Amino acid sequence: MVTPMGLVVLTDRRLAAGPLIEVVAAAVRGGAGWVVLRDRDLPYAQRRRLAVELRDLLPPGRLIVAGPDPLGADAVHLASADPMPAPGLSLVGRSCHGVPDLSDADYVTLSPIYPTATKPGYGPALGPAGAAALAGGVPWLALGGIDSPSRAAACATAGASGIAVLGAVLRSPDPEATARALATAFGAARSALATARPAPAVVAAGAVGMLRPAAPGDGVGVRW
Repeated sequence: MVTPMGLVVLTDRRLAAGPLIEVVAAAVRGGAGWVVLRDRDLPYAQRRRLAVELRDLLPPGRLIVAGPDPLGADAVHLASADPMPAPGLSLVGRSCHGVPDLSDADYVTLSPIYPTATKPGYGPALGPAGAAALAGGVPWLALGGIDSPSRAAACATAGASGIAVLGAVLRSPDPEATARALATAFGAARSALATARPAPAVVAAGAVGMLRPAAPGDGVGVRW
């Protein structure tokens, strides 16, 4: 299963600096690889048409619909109080503001990471390290106030699978450039983190304070 990673754009047509489809298309050109369709106030037929238009901008399976109805596909993102949808979906995410409930989610969003202009007063801010501690081993997206390359990089360094961004991209006068700056910073920090990890063939012998290669058949194994 592939869970969201990198730059994930959340929609809100009321905040977009231009027509929503055009803004999202620009963000995708800039490096956004996933989109979460919110806009839950739209009439059903109109929202389903919007889902079709957004799917055309993305690789298959990369549009996630907020709410239990996938609008003709099979990926949803649930609010904390949303019921689970019918079985058979390929991807289920859930919004969390505390320790994730792992019983039904393939990934979670944790928020707010930083104070956010989209929801002023919403908090307290978790910070990247605080969010990582809550997530444990669950794939997580950092959400809230990620409006600069330095903040995007900090979330990657903390272990986020991706950054979920709304206002910084939708309100931008140049959503393509904004998306590119955030996606590039996040990707560079993730690459640096991966490079810094010890090679899987090296085992830490902590009791004797040394590193040695794992010999074939010696019963020592490492999972990463």
